[in-house]
Amino acid sequence: MNGTIGMALGAVALAVSGFTLYTTTNKRIDVEAGVVHAAFTDYLVRNPGTVDTAVASYMGANPGATAAAPSGEAIRSYLLSNPGVIVEAINVYEQQQQAAAAAADGELISANADALFEDGFSLIRGNPEGDLTVVEFADYNCGYCKRAHTEVEKFMEADGNVRLVIKELPILGEGSILAARAALASRAQQDGALYPVFNDALMTHRGSHNEQTVMAAAEEVGLDLDALREEMNSDTVREQINSTYELARTLKINGTPAFVVGDEVIRGFIPADRLAEVAEAAREEG
Repeated sequence: MNGTIGMALGAVALAVSGFTLYTTTNKRIDVEAGVVHAAFTDYLVRNPGTVDTAVASYMGANPGATAAAPSGEAIRSYLLSNPGVIVEAINVYEQQQQAAAAAADGELISANADALFEDGFSLIRGNPEGDLTVVEFADYNCGYCKRAHTEVEKFMEADGNVRLVIKELPILGEGSILAARAALASRAQQDGALYPVFNDALMTHRGSHNEQTVMAAAEEVGLDLDALREEMNSDTVREQINSTYELARTLKINGTPAFVVGDEVIRGFIPADRLAEVAEAAREEG
């Protein structure tokens, strides 16, 4: 509801202040205040439930507000003369929402620290004794994950004091699940020594994965294919993937890539330089 109100008020603010809107194709659209004002008014008339709950809640908490409030015409006149107030209020509201979301992420990270940092099966790269642990959720069929793989490598090369935990989160179909099962199953061979190189081979493959591409990568890095297939179908691997699904849901991670750095969850692609900034901020915060 608040998002609907915010968008509607934002449209009115832009219109009455004479702003110019642009579409995603950069085509100029001149907004006529009267048209937007009429549309907004019509929307509220047709959808009174958009605001009634919020208004009722406010009035209930502030019983003297009605008597003390200025008239509707006075409010309208003030907003027409000072349309920036609406934009400012929306910005403040968004900042409050972002702060609340960040605080919630921090609490979720703290409550799920063991599953995030010490699950016993996720791939560990970088410096095992590093002073900062970064967690990455990735899918081998995700184009942005493939880009992130390169950026994370740059970040790790520049910062030798980071412990990287890679979580297998296959969300893009059967090929993704197959690749993740194979990656986790590779831990059963040579004490897991081939997992990092297999991870590289799967992530740097151009295009989507299927059984043929996954097994070709496994053979290339020296894995025993028969043993790999057997382990891929084990309850252990299935449970590991399911536990990562559950962890992602708990952290409200709905896509890949996603990162946990300090007490922050970053949902989406992030370049190496920005990742370095977030890491440094996490170190400063302790």
